[in-house]
Amino acid sequence: MAKKIVQSPGSVLNALLDEYQLSTRKLALDVKLSQPSVYKLVKGQGKLTVPTALRLAKYFGTSPEYWLDLQRKADLAEAAGDAKFTAILKAIVKAKKPAPVKAAKAKAGVKPKVKQDRKKRAAPKAKTPADAAAPKKRGRKPAAPRVRPTASPVPGAPAPETVQ
Repeated sequence: MAKKIVQSPGSVLNALLDEYQLSTRKLALDVKLSQPSVYKLVKGQGKLTVPTALRLAKYFGTSPEYWLDLQRKADLAEAAGDAKFTAILKAIVKAKKPAPVKAAKAKAGVKPKVKQDRKKRAAPKAKTPADAAAPKKRGRKPAAPRVRPTASPVPGAPAPETVQ
């Protein structure tokens, strides 16, 4: 089986530089990048970033996806060629989804628990002689009366403080 040759963004960019008779300096000036970054990309020493892909797409009339896809394919080919990384990948076991709880219990013959009302579950409190003599508290504590400011009947006069 022959290995598939993957084009890197740098090799495509180098071919375009030849086709358009451009230097890395001219390209760098036109797309507003530093010359060393363009040079590294052409030589395959640098990675293509999203902003660079957008600039090259605009400059050469292509899509940014084209340039990013070239970089993605080059990264995948590089990772596949790395023996250490390939050994790590072989050691990884695929994740398995757990069986649903209801189905697993039904297979085992376990009946699902029925939720009980809280009142039925709560144990009754033992009454002490002091509790029996004390009056039972029912309901909530009465709220304090509301105090509302009212508008002054005369315009410009100060409003009374509060009305109950």
